[in-house]
Amino acid sequence: MDIYHRNCITALISLILFITTVANGQQWIAGPHITEKGAGGETITGHVFYDSNKNGIMDDGEKGVAGVLVSNGLDWVRTDDEGYYEIAVREDMDLTIVQPSGWRVPTDERMVPQFFYIHKEGGTGYHMRFGGLPDTGPAPAHVDFPLIREGAAGKQFACAVLADPQPYSNEQLGWLRDGVFADILEGEYRQSDCMIHLGDVVGDDLGLLDRLLELAAASSGMPQWLVLGNHDIDFDAKSNKDKADSWRRIYGPNNYAFEMGNVLFVVLDNVYYPCGEEDVARGRMNCAEDRSATYNARLTETQFTWLEGLIQKTPEDRLIVFNTHIPFVSFLVAGSGQHQTDELTRIFAMVEGREALSFSGHTHTMENHSPGQLFEGWTENTGIGPLPFRHIIAGSASGSWYQGDFNIFGVPMALQRMGAPMGYLHVDFDGTEYKERYIGTRLHKERGQWIGLNTPGFREWFNTIIEWDSLPSNERDSIPPYSINDLKDTYLLTPEDFEDGVWLTANVWTGSAETDVQATLSNGDVLILERTQQGQGESPNIGAEWADPFAAARQLSVARFAYQSTLGDERAQGHQLYRGSSRGPSPPRPQMAITALNMHLWRVKLPVLPMGIHVIEVVSTDRNGLRFRDTIVVEVREERPPPYWRKELWE
Repeated sequence: MDIYHRNCITALISLILFITTVANGQQWIAGPHITEKGAGGETITGHVFYDSNKNGIMDDGEKGVAGVLVSNGLDWVRTDDEGYYEIAVREDMDLTIVQPSGWRVPTDERMVPQFFYIHKEGGTGYHMRFGGLPDTGPAPAHVDFPLIREGAAGKQFACAVLADPQPYSNEQLGWLRDGVFADILEGEYRQSDCMIHLGDVVGDDLGLLDRLLELAAASSGMPQWLVLGNHDIDFDAKSNKDKADSWRRIYGPNNYAFEMGNVLFVVLDNVYYPCGEEDVARGRMNCAEDRSATYNARLTETQFTWLEGLIQKTPEDRLIVFNTHIPFVSFLVAGSGQHQTDELTRIFAMVEGREALSFSGHTHTMENHSPGQLFEGWTENTGIGPLPFRHIIAGSASGSWYQGDFNIFGVPMALQRMGAPMGYLHVDFDGTEYKERYIGTRLHKERGQWIGLNTPGFREWFNTIIEWDSLPSNERDSIPPYSINDLKDTYLLTPEDFEDGVWLTANVWTGSAETDVQATLSNGDVLILERTQQGQGESPNIGAEWADPFAAARQLSVARFAYQSTLGDERAQGHQLYRGSSRGPSPPRPQMAITALNMHLWRVKLPVLPMGIHVIEVVSTDRNGLRFRDTIVVEVREERPPPYWRKELWE
């Protein structure tokens, strides 16, 4: 359906409205009510109203809703006591309202909130691979926005927050369905909760977006609030103002806000594409004229004006939650300007003294940065010092891009770049307070960490494979030097292991500066594990000594490379990832993105343990008092017993 019919469907008798049942409640399907189509004036007027009979039309006797914020993408106005507004028409604009706390905007059949009217007279104006925006015609004179009293009126609600689903194909979309979406289906969410997709909703193919939204709606029953990512844009756009045109046609605005309870959620498009001279002047040499078209993470002056006006008009008692695709800051890419957001000081100044929180994706990592944290590279690339409020990169619904071997559900394990599993962030809100926890895909909800032993044997195995992997493919053997079969049992130790050092590690997925991790040995001794990255301005610790042995063991030897068949499709040999790129068929080998650095890893050097069997319990407690408990059994022997079948006894 093109934008004309999506936004002006009033021409077909002011919307045919109906109510249908979805997973967790009644879906109210409606949209803005457009009258005097194509008037082409300098302003648009309308009402925001209580649609008591849910027919999408402001009937006689239905009252307007006062105080609702309305924007044209630059300016802001509030509805008066009658719910009436008037705002200037801009040449290319998204006319939006901010869903007020305690109310709910309607949705379409995909559970996409209908709080907007998109206007772009003339449309994109040139061919785009995914269609762009058609000519919407002159602006209408009057647009009404219906509301109902079924939103999160109270202070308590929950959100499923997922970053980077990023399917490049329908095959990968099936893994998303059977992975993260299956967990959300079991999450007992209500329609008064919310689902936020933090960008890279698809992997360069916007033709997958409708199917993804249908699956997400069926799995959750919640409104789907989407953030634009760098893999959701029109790559054939000639300017930044056009790069989201197909997204706007298929989904809706790329900058907007909505309220729930005591929270204002602000959705910002910080993917500037194609970047150019202005970005080069900021030091972003990836945007130079002689480079291929690419992006930089920043806002435009129009966005800054829009954001400042929104915050100024938002009551002081609201928690302001920023939702971007590219993070404000990241540990993983702390040294990059392109992958962190420019001019953060301007954004931080707007919310100074207020309660705020940042959600983002992009890096395929789970990062929970506490107020006061600072890593080397942040100041140089974004201009900020220690963080004034919490920043959370919400992991990745595709993990490391659907790499890794299959789990028992037939979904790739795809451990992220710092070892956490693919999954999503569950957040409970209560007033301006919130509690976050990460849900690993198809794992028990009580699991929140990996436990391992970083042994001399692991480090030698790790370093040998990494050295091989770093060589050009034409300069190395086609078979890796080691596979997972060559990794010595890390829970079986000898006196020589203790001489060279054995570290007990805990990869706590949502671990932050406030997280406490302790281990209890069989004899009752308690060991305190230390966070390997303190966030006090330091650079990353990188290498085998700082790796998570649990995750690395699964990332450095992936069997899917070797899968072949005699009757199967040619493209089914090995496996496919980014834009259909082939991985194999070849011997098992490392996936890309190995957990060689980590900001949520804790460790302690084990004392020399006596011979025998030892039970070690590891408990991590996060900032919200949530505990994760794991137990491992460790053997200490004088020497390693032979690992394989003793065939000599049978000869």
